[in-house]
Amino acid sequence: VAGLTLLAVGVYSAKNATAVAGRYIEARLGKPSLVRETSRITVLEALKHPIKVGKRLTSKAQDALEGVVLSPQLEARVRDIAIATRNTKKNKSLYRNILMYGPPGTGKTLFAKKLAVHSGMDFAIMTGGDVAPMGREGVTAMHKLFDWANTSRRGPQQLMLLWVSSLQEKISEDLRATLNAFLHRTGQHSNKFMLVLASNQPEQFDWAINDRIDEMVNFELPQLEERERLVRMYFDQHVLKPATEGKQRLKLAQFDYGKKCSEIARLTEGMSGREISQLAVAWQ
Repeated sequence: VAGLTLLAVGVYSAKNATAVAGRYIEARLGKPSLVRETSRITVLEALKHPIKVGKRLTSKAQDALEGVVLSPQLEARVRDIAIATRNTKKNKSLYRNILMYGPPGTGKTLFAKKLAVHSGMDFAIMTGGDVAPMGREGVTAMHKLFDWANTSRRGPQQLMLLWVSSLQEKISEDLRATLNAFLHRTGQHSNKFMLVLASNQPEQFDWAINDRIDEMVNFELPQLEERERLVRMYFDQHVLKPATEGKQRLKLAQFDYGKKCSEIARLTEGMSGREISQLAVAWQ
């Protein structure tokens, strides 16, 4: 009997050790199922593209607003956030969590990515719409996400959550349990990750989620001045650069593209930056 007991204990211990080792390896190497996009380099990626990965790791920090066109007031505010975030990482302090809200296509996701790169952090993007279909597995997936975020070799990681669906409506027991897991892991400020939430309708957030937010930033549709800057930027990318650098160069001397850009800017009132970008693709 004693021998059987010792054997059972040994089998249980082996299984437990294997499970712990499996969770550790998964946290270190595997990308969580909730992550849609990340800048974090995996071991497999490093083995496949060592030169490319090496360049990424040794690249200098970029301007957080490079390629981002915003109003002067909003630009000044998000630049302050970028400077504060970079200093937080340098000082190994606790990160402030932010909520960016506004119409789709106004630069929320773009700025969040550039903020991470500027601050020397990895970013990971997930959406609330991916949580509900997971059912009971949602709680485990949420914990795996935060376990993974806490193991970044580059230090702190930025978690950007794009909440699409309303969390104030009646939700299932499984989704409520997943939300509680999220609230549990974000109950205190962290020096391991920065939480960035983005939403088109922030008023639909659960009050407990709002309690985690330190700063709210409103991204509005671009006005005439910003639209003209966007049009000129995309005109340079999709028309001028290909016309002057390609094999079949076009003559632009007789073309007043400045006037044309101003005209397009006036005609695109009510359009978001993403919509103007999609319009510019057709110019090619």
